[in-house]
Amino acid sequence: MSQGTTSSKPFPWTGLFVLSALIFTSVTSEFLPTGLLPDIARDLDVSESQVGLLITVFAATVVVSAAPLTALTRRFPRKYLVIVVLFVFIVANVLAALAPTYELLAGARILGGLAHGLFWAVVGGYTGYLVPKKQLGRAVAITAGGGTAAFILGVPVGTALGHAVGWRLAFAAIAVIILALTIVAARLLPHVDNTVTLSTGEIGLPLRKDRSIPSVVLVCLTVILIMLGHNIFYTYIAPFLISPVGVDASAIAGVLFLYGGAGAIGLALAGVLADRFPRAGLVGAIALVALAVLVIALFPTQPVIVIGTMVVWSIAFGGAPAMLQTRMLQVASARIRDVASAYLTTSFNIAIGGGAAIGALLLDRTSILVLPFVDVAITLAAIVVFLVGDAIVTRRLRAR
Repeated sequence: MSQGTTSSKPFPWTGLFVLSALIFTSVTSEFLPTGLLPDIARDLDVSESQVGLLITVFAATVVVSAAPLTALTRRFPRKYLVIVVLFVFIVANVLAALAPTYELLAGARILGGLAHGLFWAVVGGYTGYLVPKKQLGRAVAITAGGGTAAFILGVPVGTALGHAVGWRLAFAAIAVIILALTIVAARLLPHVDNTVTLSTGEIGLPLRKDRSIPSVVLVCLTVILIMLGHNIFYTYIAPFLISPVGVDASAIAGVLFLYGGAGAIGLALAGVLADRFPRAGLVGAIALVALAVLVIALFPTQPVIVIGTMVVWSIAFGGAPAMLQTRMLQVASARIRDVASAYLTTSFNIAIGGGAAIGALLLDRTSILVLPFVDVAITLAAIVVFLVGDAIVTRRLRAR
């Protein structure tokens, strides 16, 4: 029996906070180049767009490798696999700090992407082994807090450090922090049993025939649609705020900080809603996102309305990824939980890269005012797909 599968055991605060800290460093490492883009470009004598491609290379590596690596390592003990992946993270960041050329830096990012995809697959499923299903929402909200903190604190602090002492030392500092957390994880992260014992007479089926696969596919499709719409607009939120909203360029950081803080409130609410109202809470959050973005689209020249509505948007959206991860852990059977988490990570990265690309295309061919309307349309489509798909999957499961 896996740890935490009975409600009689105490809530695993220590293990969950360790996972949250690991996620914090992982996300900070992933997005650190965005804040240090000019510094890296100047030092390596390449264009800023080439440095920007390091994020794309990282995400593409995750998309290609996450599921295969997870399938290959699904029989390895989870705790030891987490520690191995953390050491790969350390090596990748050290190589990035020492890279004398752009090509070697890109290679270091590819190595980091390989570790990142497997890391999220293992850590995403780890929470499900620590707590019973009725506590998943609360547990996922705690671990997901590490990602939120990375955007609010990790990336800005890493950027400031890079500007002050050099981008190479910023990557080196991340490597040192991950090394310290690896030692902490080795001591404090609980062991979990990720094996599934068959009942007497039960025949082991291939993973592709698992009955929970349709539900997993539905969650992944919902993730792609929600994150695709979000990134089509949010990727270009800074130029949108400058014009047409009219926010001064020097105030953009403050607005985004406000947005990030509101997202933390949404994440806290998700921990309650995901356990008590798994379907309604998710649909309600997505619907509120669509409504908030629609208001922004309709009043793009009103700074007070736009910034105030951005707070509502962030609260609604801030908990959505955690509720989607919770939903995945709730519907996926124990035997495919890690693979399902890998496909969830893949879905997020497809949507992040695809949304930015589609947004750029729309920006070049139409107007920035079109982006929020496209976001709303895709978000509403996500609600329809989720509700219709969930009804079909539930009916089929009941029929069986």
